[in-house]
Amino acid sequence: MKALENSIIKDISLAPDGRLKIDWVKAHMPVLNRIREQFEREQPFKGLKVAISLHLEAKTAYLAKVVQAGGAEVTITGSNPLSTQDDVCAALVEDGVTVYAKHNPDPAEYKELMVKTLETRPDLIIDDGGDLVSILHSERPDLLEQVRGGAEETTTGILRLKAMEKEGKLQFPMVAVNDAFCKYLFDNRYGTGQSVWDGINRTTNLVVAGKTVVVVGYGWCGKGVAMRAKGLGANVVVTEIDAIKGVEAYMDGFRVMPMTEAARIGDFFVTVTGNRDCIREEHFKVMKDGAILSNAGHFDVEVNIPELAAAAVSKRTVRKNIEEYELADGRKIYLLAEGRLVNLAAGDGHPAEIMDMTFALQAMAIKYVNDNYEKIGNNVLNVPYEIDEQVARYKLQSLDITIDRLTEEQKAYLDSWTEH
Repeated sequence: MKALENSIIKDISLAPDGRLKIDWVKAHMPVLNRIREQFEREQPFKGLKVAISLHLEAKTAYLAKVVQAGGAEVTITGSNPLSTQDDVCAALVEDGVTVYAKHNPDPAEYKELMVKTLETRPDLIIDDGGDLVSILHSERPDLLEQVRGGAEETTTGILRLKAMEKEGKLQFPMVAVNDAFCKYLFDNRYGTGQSVWDGINRTTNLVVAGKTVVVVGYGWCGKGVAMRAKGLGANVVVTEIDAIKGVEAYMDGFRVMPMTEAARIGDFFVTVTGNRDCIREEHFKVMKDGAILSNAGHFDVEVNIPELAAAAVSKRTVRKNIEEYELADGRKIYLLAEGRLVNLAAGDGHPAEIMDMTFALQAMAIKYVNDNYEKIGNNVLNVPYEIDEQVARYKLQSLDITIDRLTEEQKAYLDSWTEH
């Protein structure tokens, strides 16, 4: 089997467990199932190679299988060392997908697995955090020529892409899936909100009700985390650098203050900014004994871990995915999942029904790029509204929900400026 010969995974014998996981999510992803049927008929990727870098768990695996059903030769790697599930990797290999991924590789191996994915010379890319695109442009420009374009999953990745675009460095079009309505309204808000607390709760086994939760950043992910914390009975504090979002958090019923103040009162901290050093040395100095730190941004830089380690006199693992840092004055600060994405490194990520819409957008976005790459330029593009709206309609249909349509008279009224 070609995929098995080429792949680098932990253990092919784990495949049966991975297949059960993939079958479970497939049963709860009706939008992606519908797109798979379309792809099987139309074969939009016939003869093409698609490289994917996403959190490699069951829902991602099913996206890979949908793209494969469209005729593509698919190669996949993980976008975070701790979120890769080895049994899911094995099941994908058995299904003919080439996989370069293992759970928790060292940094050098993690990078090498990404490079191997790119060395398959893909025509299309699905990226998460911008690593594949960054490596292509900075380290392996020899592999750029064949790439037609791709799609990006996250806020962090889009920031990197827009920086490349601004400098005139981006060599192919990339669709900003994260900025689509059916992504940020549901995935970022409801998906992140639920999965972050799934990860924190299963990891700590501590009560949230009555505690003070500090949410660092009030974008769509922060909104979801705060909303779910409130539902669990927490007292929620929001820190922000954006005045408009600060007002929004206040009007949503949350206390808003700078991190220097929030650090003193927080029991749980969740960073969701896409930026670095949001919690750092000055904050560690004033935190409560027993404060719990977690991150839901893409990279493990939102909590300054080197500064935390430097302030500590000892460090030990006290529970799976919980590291205890004891400071000189005896206070203990706990870091979850090494500061990586707590919902994936210490959980199973977003619910299947949520990722159904996001991955439907990914699949349709790379089809759009493939159909139009010669004329759309080397830019960061929004998901066309028609694709966004179609995914929403498929979702409503799967729920057996219908909505109204405008009458011809209503359309004429809205298009008129003279008769109102």
